[in-house]
Amino acid sequence: MAAECIRTAAAALAVLCVGAMQADEGRSYTPADIIGWDEHSFQGWTTYSLVEVDGRKAIHARCTEGTASGLFLREEIDLEETPVIEWSWRVDRTFREIDETIRAGDDYPARIYVVDERPIARWRTRALNYVWSSEMEQGSDWPNAYAGQARMIAVRSGPADTEGLWHTERRNIREDFRRYHDREQTSVNAIAIMTDCDDTGQETEAWYGTLRLLPE
Repeated sequence: MAAECIRTAAAALAVLCVGAMQADEGRSYTPADIIGWDEHSFQGWTTYSLVEVDGRKAIHARCTEGTASGLFLREEIDLEETPVIEWSWRVDRTFREIDETIRAGDDYPARIYVVDERPIARWRTRALNYVWSSEMEQGSDWPNAYAGQARMIAVRSGPADTEGLWHTERRNIREDFRRYHDREQTSVNAIAIMTDCDDTGQETEAWYGTLRLLPE
């Protein structure tokens, strides 16, 4: 009887563990998913393509003719369930001698764009831009040169020791909205990847891997 109880308890524990693992998975968007997101143009069209590089699937973004467009996922994301965003990216070359705090330098080889968009009350829209900066120090932040309600956050910076290397980043969206916008955010309704070169006129390219939304 005791042995049977042990087996029963072990089986129940296994079920609980599997359930916990599934609950912790959150949502994943592979490059094959991301390439199907809506493309929005601010200036021309950056080239996005699904490729295989370094033995993995990725989105290759190439910006050569002063373009600025991104791939947007427009759906409600519950930050009480999945406040953490995780992504991987690779940049081999950044922009040279630019000032990213002004409009003439407002270009980024790679960025992840998280938006609480209010189409009817646009002054209430707020956004976080997790950028791979060319010149700003890693960890710094500043208002977007075109729209002050968007905050730029240099998650990574510069080309040094990055060529051919992938980096995985993780941020808590709720904490960042609280920190940079003084707002208790319970949801957002758009996420995007974007590579742009319309203001500097310089060329760049980047690669994006899987993006995940996770529990805290």
